[in-house]
Amino acid sequence: MASRPTLRRPGAQEPPPEELPVAPPAPLVIPRGVQLVLLLVALLALWVAARAAKHVVEIIIVASFIALVLNPFVEFLGRRGIRRGFAIPLAYISLLLLLAGIGVALAQPISNQVTAFQHNFPHLVAQANHRLNSVQHFFNKHGIHIQLSKQGHTALDTIQSKVLKSSSSILAFTTSLLKAAANAAISLALIFVMSVYLLVYARQIGTLVRRWLPDADGTPEDDYPSRVQRAVAGYVRGQLFFSVVMGTTAGFCLWIFGVLGIFPDGRTYAFAFGAFFGVMELVPFIGPVLGAIPPIVVALFQNPVTALWVVLLFIVLQQLEGHIVAPQIFGHALRINPLLVIIALLFGDAIYGIVGALMALPVAAVIRETILYLRRHVVLEPWRPQAPPPP
Repeated sequence: MASRPTLRRPGAQEPPPEELPVAPPAPLVIPRGVQLVLLLVALLALWVAARAAKHVVEIIIVASFIALVLNPFVEFLGRRGIRRGFAIPLAYISLLLLLAGIGVALAQPISNQVTAFQHNFPHLVAQANHRLNSVQHFFNKHGIHIQLSKQGHTALDTIQSKVLKSSSSILAFTTSLLKAAANAAISLALIFVMSVYLLVYARQIGTLVRRWLPDADGTPEDDYPSRVQRAVAGYVRGQLFFSVVMGTTAGFCLWIFGVLGIFPDGRTYAFAFGAFFGVMELVPFIGPVLGAIPPIVVALFQNPVTALWVVLLFIVLQQLEGHIVAPQIFGHALRINPLLVIIALLFGDAIYGIVGALMALPVAAVIRETILYLRRHVVLEPWRPQAPPPP
């Protein structure tokens, strides 16, 4: 039976046709080869930018390090009901008070030994001049024409006069030093301001990082920002322990030299020398050299042979430090292979100098935690198709 046609009134509009759903555009598929090229280009661009903005990168790294060190204490104060705006200044004040307390604890014994050294310094100079005169007499007696001392004008006095005559060079050096100090003050101010902002927005930064990275399992042990903070805290503990160990070892060895009569003043100034050497150990590479200068200079005033023994002592200490103590302590604190510790220090020094070497180990610890986290939550698609299992 045929259907009857639909009657329309004159002037009536036709109903709109039914709108079909529009399929979304197909995603752009980037081949693996293009991905590899883009990754290499991105890494190269990042490297060039980091080299060009070397000073900026140093400030960012140091400020991030300070913020990571202080953030656990800020979170601790927050759990005690203190607002974050008050907890951040309290964290900085507590850090300054801690450093001041350590300085006060060390100041008195070091001050006593420095005062004793100031009283003994004229006697040390007199001994050195007497030995120079004896050596000059020996040279004159055997016809060796080397002038070390003449009519009270010893080599030490010559050095003093040369220093006074080269006042222009000293002035130029002082000017350069003041410029360097001004630049350092500006950098420290920028580091302080940036670290404060990093602490203010620490929670937002943590949320952003968690959003970018693959989802964790919800436990604190698998939380990436928490893992990074623990890694940096491990570095700080390792660095402080390392400085204490090396400073104590240097002071004890110098005290032994004093007891044995090899370096008599080593027993008198063992605490000051050891404390200074321990503080200098916070500076990579050149720190051990700077820490060894005061005892070597004092030993040189006594006897060149004594200074030679002291130099040999610090050479042995530096060899033990670089090949045994530092890799073992930092390898255990950061859970990094001791060989990788040495490689990280060398890379940091080659890229950014002293600051790079100082920040190399905490950066290596953060990289380690990042790799471990990604290995747990990221599976890379194989580049070659896997062969089907045999029937």
